[in-house]
Amino acid sequence: MIFANIDYLNLLPLHIYIKKYPLPNGIKKAMHYKSGVPSKMNKAISNRQIDSSVISSIESFKKKYKKLDLGICANKRVLSVLVQKNTSYEKDKSSATSNALAKVLKQNGKVVIGDEALRRYIKEPHLYNDLCSLWYEKTSLPFVFGRFSCIRHKKLYEKMLYPFLRKKTKIPAYILERYSIQRGIDKKDIKNYLNFIYYKIGIREKMALKKFQSLL
Repeated sequence: MIFANIDYLNLLPLHIYIKKYPLPNGIKKAMHYKSGVPSKMNKAISNRQIDSSVISSIESFKKKYKKLDLGICANKRVLSVLVQKNTSYEKDKSSATSNALAKVLKQNGKVVIGDEALRRYIKEPHLYNDLCSLWYEKTSLPFVFGRFSCIRHKKLYEKMLYPFLRKKTKIPAYILERYSIQRGIDKKDIKNYLNFIYYKIGIREKMALKKFQSLL
């Protein structure tokens, strides 16, 4: 089993949960981990180099994947998926969904996502448009930026991951400190950011996915 993790702050709680999950020894020894940006994970799962990952929503629409009702969701604001004002259109090479969302919302500036986007927004929020906010203005719906998808072992992942949705994962202080130093983002700003992120894909989130797919 090869499980892939997107190494962004928005998935830090899930990453911590998975590392602590008490898998049977045989499965734990057989499980391998990879990490990378969303576009890299999209390509890896499409080529069956990995078995599962949270992948871009736009990639998860493909019928070949088995999907869980777990993803990267935000309502009204996200702070880490942005378009820079007064710039020419430029894709973010790390993302497929965010680039497509910018097009749907007719935003013609430079797309910036992830921890780099969060860092910029904290310093100079007036220079950027939050794509989640613009999506909410257009649809009155949340947005699902990524969805957990797999090639196989769906039942195992459901058993493993659905408990994560029922409780809040505490981030240990030493991990928060480490990520704060690595990403150049203050601990209080990381905590504040994670308040905008949630992971349960419910009825409204499925409506949002369907709406997004229809607009592409």
